[in-house]
Order: sequence, then C-alpha cells, then structure tokens
Amino acid sequence: MPDLPERIAEVSRNTAETRISVRLNLDGTGQARLHTGIGFFDHMLEQLARHGLIDLEINCAGDLHIDGHHTVEDVGITLGQALARAVGDKRGIRRYGHAYVPLDEALSRVVVDFSGRPGLQLHVPFTAGRIGDFDTQLAGEFFQGFVNHAGVTLHIDNLRGVNAHHQCETVFKAFARALRAALERDPRSADAIASTKGCL
Repeated sequence: MPDLPERIAEVSRNTAETRISVRLNLDGTGQARLHTGIGFFDHMLEQLARHGLIDLEINCAGDLHIDGHHTVEDVGITLGQALARAVGDKRGIRRYGHAYVPLDEALSRVVVDFSGRPGLQLHVPFTAGRIGDFDTQLAGEFFQGFVNHAGVTLHIDNLRGVNAHHQCETVFKAFARALRAALERDPRSADAIASTKGCL
C-alpha cells in the first residue's frame, strides 16, 4: 500500500487540575518519553508504547499534592483524543484486536473494537489497593477516560493473578497488543472501512 498517510497526532489539554501534552505515532517502534509524576503509571504507559509499537511522548503536570486521580484520568482522556486524531477515518485498519498476556501467575485478556462507540467492561479484582505510588482504582479511571475520547469498545478481564503489580502489568501489555492488532493495516481492505455501515 504505497503513500500511506502518517498516523501521528499531538494533543494538549490544560485545566485547573492538569496540564498535559501527548504526542504519538501509531506506526512507531515503541519508543517512550513519559513523565506523569507517578512512577508506576509511567511504567504502565511504557508497556503500552513498547508492546503496541507506538512511539509515545506524554508530559503531565498534575495536582499530585491532592492525589493521582486527575492526573491518571486526564492522561487517559488526552491519550484517547490523540489516538482518535491519529487513526482518522479508520480506513484500512483491521478494527478488532484481542490479546492474552501472562506474567508469572497472572493472566489478562483485552479485546478492543474501533467501533466509534465508547464502552468499557473492566473486570480486574486487584489484590492490593496500591502499587507503589499508584492507586489501583485509577486503572479504571484511565481506561474510562480513554474509551470515551478514543471512541472504542474495550473489554478487559484479569483472568487470574495474586500479585497486583502482575495483574496491572498484564492488563496494560494485553491492551497494547490488542491495540496493535486492531490498528494494523489490512492489505486486503486497503481503502475500505471495516463496517457494513461504511463508517466507524
């Protein structure tokens, strides 16, 4: 497929609670430059870049003196906006993606549909309330913000796990792999949209 358009986007979002810039390249090599102020969250976003083969730059100055809620949710929102902008009309993509990822005793499954309809089903029974400086409840806030603004349907299930770090890491790695599969350009439908409606 010659002369394919670049799938690159840059989005900034500034509120009274956070100041965020996101730049991504959906056809990258997995390079990441991340600074959210929450170490474990940066680690999870790095998994997204590396395993999704997305070049990702995120800078966030948030009100961490309160807690991490606004930072994590708003990064999800801004990342979703950037991804929606980069993917454009979704012409030629496979649309659906899924992945199972293990890490020692933990196993997670993520399924994504670039449907244009935001929806999240999240079933992750975290065994701890915090992982380092990351509140595990905020994983749901991140993914909800993401789906609302990326316009995707996302099903996330942690099928088993004892260690909360492992649970969360398998979720983010499976998310990355599912995105990578869904965003892959399909040479058999190079100029088509994967919907009988003709749009997504």
